[in-house]
Amino acid sequence: MMRTVKPRNARSKRAMQQRESKLIENTKKALTVRGSTCSATVQDAMADLASFKQPDVKKFQKKNQIHPFEDASSLEYFSLKNDASLLLFGSHSKKRPNLLTWMRTFNYQLLDMFELQILNYKAMSEFKRAAVNVGMKPMFSFVGPIFDSHPHYQQVRSMILDFFRGEVIDMLDLAGLQYIIQVSAVGDGNISVYSGDTSGLPEINFRVYQLRTYKSKTQSKVPRVELEEIGPRFDFKLGRVQEADPEMLKQAMRVPKQLQAKEKKNVETDIMGDKIATIHVGKQNLMQLQTRKMKGLKKRRHEEDSGEVAEMQEFEDIIVSDDEAVPKKKRR
Repeated sequence: MMRTVKPRNARSKRAMQQRESKLIENTKKALTVRGSTCSATVQDAMADLASFKQPDVKKFQKKNQIHPFEDASSLEYFSLKNDASLLLFGSHSKKRPNLLTWMRTFNYQLLDMFELQILNYKAMSEFKRAAVNVGMKPMFSFVGPIFDSHPHYQQVRSMILDFFRGEVIDMLDLAGLQYIIQVSAVGDGNISVYSGDTSGLPEINFRVYQLRTYKSKTQSKVPRVELEEIGPRFDFKLGRVQEADPEMLKQAMRVPKQLQAKEKKNVETDIMGDKIATIHVGKQNLMQLQTRKMKGLKKRRHEEDSGEVAEMQEFEDIIVSDDEAVPKKKRR
């Protein structure tokens, strides 16, 4: 029998209600955790990545003796206490230098994780325009067919989208789309698909650009759009990967019946989100089709009379010709 925990005050009651299961879940929060040894490069990298997650991120400043691939119970405890389902763990060692471990949890239990080793790094402070406003929604661009063919890179794409997505909204002002995150990997997606060795996989390039609009020289109404890099700039190498358990992943991906879209017959949605419908029309009798009545197509009175006279004359000619064709009987 499970023990029921009752809140002692109004504050704890609100906190428990906030963690209860909902049809529409809260915005995913993130934690940045430092390992026992964490270099300055890793600390700056985590700070730059956390700036895109504001205000749904919490930073831990103390060192923690944690090894995620050996025992992740401490990280699961941090996830439970802070109600965070995304974790970014930074560590540095001689064997694995400048390492970022990306993790996701479901029901405060570890779902999946992977390591990204920092090969090259340029901080946001080294760029001229290093400002990311709170509440801005990023646009994403994944360049390379390997993100669609290789399971490890599919996991990387899913994790990055979860980490930087932010609050799910129905409407967005175009002024809020001011920067784009581009992740590229050029290489063969069939290398070591099922093996644990990731040494032959291509590097992952992480870039952030800001949209700049200028007056167009050719067209007056359409502005000229240019991309300006604002940082941070990363070159990652994929390390160890732990995929999600199939049963746990199935539970995490389950959609409640109240939120499932009802299927409509003959209605489909294309890639751009536009609805395409198929209309089935029954067989039509074109002889009963109502056309447009025009005055110029109507017959005049004398034309109708002359037409009737011509029809009567033609009918009489047919009768006479039939009588001539029948031979008359002789009288006895």
